Amino acid sequence: MSGRSPVIGSTEPWQSGEVLPTAYCVLAPNASPMTLDGTNTWIIGRPGSAGAVVDPGPADDVHLAAVALELERRDMRPQLILLTHGHADHSEGAARLAETLRVPVLALDPRQGDGTVGAGDVLAVGDVEMAVVATPGHSSDSLSFHLVAERAVMTGDTLLGRGTTVVAWPDGSLGDYLASLETLRRLAHDNELAHALPGHGPAAVRPGELLAEYVQHRHERLDQVRAAIEAGAASVAEVVAMVYEPLPPGVYPAAYASAAAQWEYLTGRSPQHPAW
Repeated sequence: MSGRSPVIGSTEPWQSGEVLPTAYCVLAPNASPMTLDGTNTWIIGRPGSAGAVVDPGPADDVHLAAVALELERRDMRPQLILLTHGHADHSEGAARLAETLRVPVLALDPRQGDGTVGAGDVLAVGDVEMAVVATPGHSSDSLSFHLVAERAVMTGDTLLGRGTTVVAWPDGSLGDYLASLETLRRLAHDNELAHALPGHGPAAVRPGELLAEYVQHRHERLDQVRAAIEAGAASVAEVVAMVYEPLPPGVYPAAYASAAAQWEYLTGRSPQHPAW
């Protein structure tokens, strides 16, 4: 689930396909203001070798068949399915695809799959090494996957290819999210990362620069929310009206969630849950 900013990241349409010799994207047909071009389902591994599917996407039979067909076209032996997090646009199709491919689903949340995976784990998919990085904030169960030799990181919804992500309060936490951005910044610097493979939108080069833009944007937004509170905003709804509106149709709940996370971060008080 993405945010609204058209400034951060690429503005080019995203057609998916091969980004790296070991990373191929099959774009799910669920484009929307919140999912951008659709959910990126990533196939990781070399043609003719073992493969992993990251974020199967929605339970759309046409999309899941396209993922299975791409594995076959690339002569890859499916080994496992990984989830960056449990939001339905990333995970809903996992059980169905796992049944088709006869492979396990691994996620941080044991309710999402057949086994768990977490920070510090290193997965081998053929000769591709994937280190698991905890990046909570967008959701409490968000993970990123560092493709070590490829100098790439798969970020789910923590970092998008276009715009900014929603901190999905109340499960998401802005404090956690800011810490996760710093974790990814250190990862990008220490490993000279050259690619970010996001959950929505185009793959990005120079992820360190993109992460710096993300941090700057978050602090600018916090300044706006702080100013709204100081000007008299007494609720999250009033913050949304002062900072976010006018809003395009369908995105008010996401704006409210982000504003609620910012309110909680700045005031230390839990906002009221909206009655919609």
